[in-house]
Amino acid sequence: MPLDSPTGSPFSITSQEPTEPQVLFDAPPIQALRKALALALRAAARHGLGEGVCNHFSVAIPGDADKFLLNPRGLMWQEVGESDIVMVDSHGKKLAGAHEIEPSAMFIHAAMHRLLKKDVVLHCHAPHATALSLTQQCSLDTALSQNAMRFHDRVASDRHYNGLALDHAEGERIANAAAGADIIFLANHGVIVCGERLDYAYDDLYYLERACQAEILARSSGLPLQRVPADLASTTGLQIQGERVQSELFFRALARTT
Repeated sequence: MPLDSPTGSPFSITSQEPTEPQVLFDAPPIQALRKALALALRAAARHGLGEGVCNHFSVAIPGDADKFLLNPRGLMWQEVGESDIVMVDSHGKKLAGAHEIEPSAMFIHAAMHRLLKKDVVLHCHAPHATALSLTQQCSLDTALSQNAMRFHDRVASDRHYNGLALDHAEGERIANAAAGADIIFLANHGVIVCGERLDYAYDDLYYLERACQAEILARSSGLPLQRVPADLASTTGLQIQGERVQSELFFRALARTT
């Protein structure tokens, strides 16, 4: 299915019966999802959200909660193509794909998919979101910028840094700290953005970083901050959530330009 399809169907494909991993991996709907995932990674690199060969984006296989697509170990985001995406299970076993996987990626993403039933999990060390994770606030103020208001009542903070996620227990601890939220600030670490569709989640990640950047710039000015009332922030957030066609259009534009 083309990425510029007006239905956005590569991001909301239907469930299917379990099948042999390689056959599933090569099925047209999964190929479309692999293509979209690779695009999201390249776009994130273009937007300055990547960090070396670290951090990962993942998408669950529809109809099979034990399997998900993931970018591989050792590739920079800007070089990832459809053929580089791998498929793994929640136990860390690679099921299909040409490259190896990074353990810390698997443990975090497997737990988020398995315990929170998140379809899309985007983890990165975006500069400004990470900067806010280093503060005692460990979040953004969702009553400041309009971009931040889209995340009102959608943010959780894991305030307990516990080293690298090198086992299932740490991945599960992070997932439990998320408490079902879409946006999770990881203290002294970075951020995770979750969603039901890849285009929606990427749109959230992009605007989260923009909101964090605006907050840091405003605070650095030393001028008094102007917050809006919580009920207005909530209403604005709901308005933005009701305009998700913007997310679809943004991702289709990225497909044309990235």
